[in-house]
Amino acid sequence: MSGEGTGYDAARIEVLEGREAVRKRPGMWVGSIGERGLHHLVFEVVGRAVNQVLAGHGGSVDVTLTPDGGVRVADDGPGGPFEAAGDTGGPGLEALLTSFCASSEPSSRYIAEVAHFGAGLFVTNALSSRLTAEVRFEEVRRVQEYARGVALAPPAAVGPTSGSGTSIAFWPDTEIFETTRCSFAVLAERFRQLAFLNRGLRMSLTDERPAGGSRAVLFRFPEGVRDFVAALDAEAGAALHRDVTGFEREDPRMAGTMEVALLWSGSGEERVRSFVNSRATAQGGTHVDGFRDGVAAAVTAYARERGLLAAADPDPGFDRIGEGLTAVVSVKLDRPEFLGATHGLLGNADVRACVGEAVREHLGNWFEERPDRAAEVVGQIARGIHQG
Repeated sequence: MSGEGTGYDAARIEVLEGREAVRKRPGMWVGSIGERGLHHLVFEVVGRAVNQVLAGHGGSVDVTLTPDGGVRVADDGPGGPFEAAGDTGGPGLEALLTSFCASSEPSSRYIAEVAHFGAGLFVTNALSSRLTAEVRFEEVRRVQEYARGVALAPPAAVGPTSGSGTSIAFWPDTEIFETTRCSFAVLAERFRQLAFLNRGLRMSLTDERPAGGSRAVLFRFPEGVRDFVAALDAEAGAALHRDVTGFEREDPRMAGTMEVALLWSGSGEERVRSFVNSRATAQGGTHVDGFRDGVAAAVTAYARERGLLAAADPDPGFDRIGEGLTAVVSVKLDRPEFLGATHGLLGNADVRACVGEAVREHLGNWFEERPDRAAEVVGQIARGIHQG
């Protein structure tokens, strides 16, 4: 096809920046203008709130769906100034709400990645018809209001306050989104997951929209991923087990921490869920590979030492060992490296060896401490090999 006569040149290229770019092409920043994109707005605000709370070593994040279509996210973190915080705290809240440059946080083990795209508060503000931000800091409550990403006035002190924290209420723009009704179930499931993966975090979701009265859920799990494994097992219809085993360990070789829990139940299905910096890795990766290596090594060593496998018997593969195994593998890394754009497959090579070594050691010790349970689990695996 000839380009003659099209009249297209550099002068026709439209350059959009900042708020205008977000509102013109919202799908680029939140994935869609449907329910999925709507939830992304919520996760951007919740993500900052969760990290504020985690920085303060535990606390609460409360999310409310209001009758007029708004979403309010409140935390009891340390709060902070609207203006730039200088050397002590980075950009202020006003900068986070009005610019791209200040919105993104560097990935690290201390940052829970709640939203998939990580575009920041600026995108939520730009795609909301209105937004109100309130900060409780140094005994003063200050408020600022926005309309479609534009500040209506500078931050204003509105009175004294006790405690600290941030509250952001926003109303997704009906001119942009196909729906402005969030799914209670979708939000509740993600918040429950965050509470499992960040021990001590308290998360609540309240829905004030139903005509018959509000409904609410509260999540807090003192045992972290151990509670997660028990819940997954119960959801699968298995009988409750009291022998969920797990551990948490820091390893400087992978510049991060790992938290692992597992149990074998009567079910023949393998259920291994994996996460990096609180985000699910649907395709697994090196942390899952390391977990499988460690489990297989511990089971094989125990079976050989106890004579459950003869010298001629092959080592059992994880496919057989994993039957009936429920596990959660969560790593938090300073520098996660993913294969592919979706962040669903972890690629850090050091993680595999570190997780594998730790799982083998922990599970080997657990077998020694629980010989009856070890004989039951490993004996069943060995019998399966002989029968197969």
